[in-house]
Amino acid sequence: MAFPFSHRKTTQILNFFARQSGGEINKLKALKLVYFADRYHLRRYGRPITGDEYLAMPFGPVASGAKDLAEMGDFLSDDERSYGAKFLAPVDRFSFRSTTEVEARALSESDRTALAWVWEKFGQMDRYKLADYTHQYPEWKRHEAALEGGRETRVPMCYRDFLEDPEPGIEVCHPLDEEQRRALAEGIQERFDAERILS
Repeated sequence: MAFPFSHRKTTQILNFFARQSGGEINKLKALKLVYFADRYHLRRYGRPITGDEYLAMPFGPVASGAKDLAEMGDFLSDDERSYGAKFLAPVDRFSFRSTTEVEARALSESDRTALAWVWEKFGQMDRYKLADYTHQYPEWKRHEAALEGGRETRVPMCYRDFLEDPEPGIEVCHPLDEEQRRALAEGIQERFDAERILS
């Protein structure tokens, strides 16, 4: 991955959206809101909040680590599970709840700005409408054919694609001019190249 995954930030994003929803939130909806937060933050500030690995799935983009935390799944490390369980608890297969206040120090000011923007823009949308809306973004649409008909159930996504704009009328999650887009793409590519050399 080009960016390091932060289970602390990811836990607190999920916690934030659960609390904004009255203490409990549908998992599908929460994961779409996480995606929009990362898309916005990457385009505005040059990095995603979570650093998570994104997969294109039939219901839209999914941050895989966020999904594991929302479910308290088997793929979590001991540290991830221990920290996540202080703040989140599954309700059933489809929802999770917040168990305590958001740990504000885990999130930067720009992280909090992005979360507030996402909640204002998308927080009132129904989970299925929100999932359908994510299908309008080029980073998911490029994998649509592979997902159709069940040939694939998940396809890795690339953060560089988050810099592309959707069709007019769809929220871009922070506008970019071509110079900004090129600079951000170069920064992401440099991270990929450095990771390849170090691995």
